[in-house]
Amino acid sequence: MKPLAIALTGLLLLIQYPLWLGKGGWLRVWELDRQLAAQKGTNKRLEARNASLEGEVRDLRQGLFAVEERARYELGMVRPDEIFVQINETTARHAPRPATPQTPIRPAQAPTQLQAAAAPTATPHDER
Repeated sequence: MKPLAIALTGLLLLIQYPLWLGKGGWLRVWELDRQLAAQKGTNKRLEARNASLEGEVRDLRQGLFAVEERARYELGMVRPDEIFVQINETTARHAPRPATPQTPIRPAQAPTQLQAAAAPTATPHDER
C-alpha cells in the first residue's frame, strides 16, 4: 500500500506542475492579468487625451473663438481696439526704488528756514 501512495503522490505532483509552472499555468495567468490592468489604465488616459484633442479639432473647424484664443495666449496678439498691459511681478518686487532728486543749494539763492536756523547768530559776547 505504501508504494501505491508514493506513486499516486508523484503522479499528483506531475499533474500539478503544468497547472502552476507550465505555459498556461496560474503564474502566467496572474502576470497577464496584471499587464491587462496596466494596459486598461493606459487606454483610459489615452482615450481622455483623444477626446480633448477631438474637441479642440471640432472647435477649430467650426468657429473662430478657438483660433482667437490661441492667438491671444500663445502668440500674444491683441485686437486693434485693445491695450496690452503686462505686469511682471518679480521685477516689480525686486526693483530698486528711484532716488528722490536732491537739488543743491546755490549761493545765489536765499537761505531756507533750516539754513537760517543752522547759521550762527550774533550774541552780546561776540560784539565786544
